[in-house]
Amino acid sequence: MATKKTSSAVAFGLPVNTACALCYLIGWVSGLGFLLAEKGNAKVRFHAMQSLLFFGGLTVISFVPVIGWLLSPFVLIIGFVVWLMSIYKAYNGEDFELPVVGKFAKEQLKKMK
Repeated sequence: MATKKTSSAVAFGLPVNTACALCYLIGWVSGLGFLLAEKGNAKVRFHAMQSLLFFGGLTVISFVPVIGWLLSPFVLIIGFVVWLMSIYKAYNGEDFELPVVGKFAKEQLKKMK
């Protein structure tokens, strides 16, 4: 009986859990990098898209005149907490979705196929 061999290495030759965690390392920049580089692994692509949307959204919010500037301290605190949590959970292999962004990321990935 033949067994199907699955590769645990993804883009850049990294293990899946490491690639998922690195999607969050530099915020939307690393998310974009992994989204462009990884074509086969759905889990890595999901984390890359989620990182791109969440941290990209925070970046846009912080640049909105007056309101964004007033909210920047809160955006930084929320961003830092989510950043730490995301890296930790992704590295440990947990499947998690950030509220609102996670569902939207899945929808966008379905459209990209």
